[in-house]
This record gives sequence, structure tokens and C-alpha cells, in this order.
Amino acid sequence: MAIFLGGGLGSLARFGVAQLAKQWWPGSFPTGTLVANFLASAMLAVSVYLLKDKLAADGFMKPFVVIGFCGGFSTFSTFSYETFALFRAGQVGMALLNMGISMGVCVALIWAIARFVR
Repeated sequence: MAIFLGGGLGSLARFGVAQLAKQWWPGSFPTGTLVANFLASAMLAVSVYLLKDKLAADGFMKPFVVIGFCGGFSTFSTFSYETFALFRAGQVGMALLNMGISMGVCVALIWAIARFVR
């Protein structure tokens, strides 16, 4: 139940971020997915490293936040689809930029939070 509820709320949050991003940064670059994945990666790292004791003590919160919400909020499938669509539209540079920024920044966020939270 925790995963189900968290995943649903995470998916709604991703949709909201995507809608806001379209208003703020119109164009073909998938900014909404990029921002949602940045936020989900940061939230996952903060949850795992800063809140680990609290999450371990509560049998509901870890599946709700880490697996459900962060899993529903981030989206590898949408990232993959949007990157493929950029390639297909001949926007190879944008597709490569999306791949580099998405993977680089998300991993760097988790690394930085893990490194500085200890």
C-alpha cells in the first residue's frame, strides 16, 4: 500500500513539474523530465543518507518515499522516449545533451549528497 500511494503521488508530482517546465521553458528540450529526475535523485539521496534512521524505524515511510514517491517521480522510460524522439527529429545534439545532463547531474547529485552528508 505504501508503494502504491507513494508512486501515485510521485507520478502526480512529475506531471505537475512537467507542466510548469513547459510554461517556463517552452521548446523541444524535455526540461520537465530533466527537472523531475533531478529533484527525484536529490530527494532519494537525502532520504537514504539524511533520513536513514527515521526511514529504518518506520515500516511505512521507506517504501512510501524511497520506492514509491521517488520511483514515481523519476522516470527513465520517459527520459528514454524523449531522447529517442529528439534523435528521430534530427536533433542529435539536443539528444546527446539531454543524455549527458540527465545522467551526469543525477549521479552527481547523489554523489554530492552522499559525500557531504556523512
